[in-house]
Amino acid sequence: MTKRERFVATSVLLALGFVFVVYSNLDQVVIPIILLTLATLFLFVWSQKDGLGRNATLLTLILPMLFTLGVGLFWFLLPSTIWARLPIIVLYSFGMYALALTVNIYTVSAIRTIALTRAAKSVGFVITLFTSFLLFDAIISVKIDIVLMLILVFLVSMLLYVPGLWVSKLDPSLDKKMITHSLALSMSTTSIALFLYFWPVSVVIGSIFLTVSVYVLLGLAQAYWEGRLFSSVVREYLVVGVIVFIAMIFATNWRG
Repeated sequence: MTKRERFVATSVLLALGFVFVVYSNLDQVVIPIILLTLATLFLFVWSQKDGLGRNATLLTLILPMLFTLGVGLFWFLLPSTIWARLPIIVLYSFGMYALALTVNIYTVSAIRTIALTRAAKSVGFVITLFTSFLLFDAIISVKIDIVLMLILVFLVSMLLYVPGLWVSKLDPSLDKKMITHSLALSMSTTSIALFLYFWPVSVVIGSIFLTVSVYVLLGLAQAYWEGRLFSSVVREYLVVGVIVFIAMIFATNWRG
């Protein structure tokens, strides 16, 4: 099979697996979703076998797994109508194919510079934000203990920030400073989650604000590593953050 055929096969197989899991009427849905997440790992290793190495390129496998996990968990929060759920299946299929192409560009760019790298980074950034919203929404929705909630937010953030920073340089090795920055960014996002826990805000609004925090923090961190952290760039990200924060204040139900 050619590389592109493997990408198509991966997205089709995962889409079929997703449909089977969500419509199989199983008593326990979390375990099948986790198994599908692991299947995502194996299929992406197979489809990307030409570019992956025993180095930092393995980080590219994290986002596809989180995307599957996020879509799978978010599915069960949707209304049970076909019009609400059909777009998610279509979105998952196309998202997986887009991720397969993006990961391929990442792994090739780690060896040599190619023209599509900038476009792949943009696609990866958007999917990272979408995935973060799905996962944060699932975490907040289950109303778990605050300590467990903060731990999950930290873990999800860390898994998003490490590969998110690595793509800024696309070097076969991972700079230890990137791990330090990822820890700091994850702690910042977790602190925001703690703040939102005591804020009378809806699940959706809280998830959106956490996602915007990832947008601001990851965007600024990537700009730093790419050497383009100019005042105009900082202002652009901060303005978005402030606008969303003000909107959240007005969207809050202060009457409880």
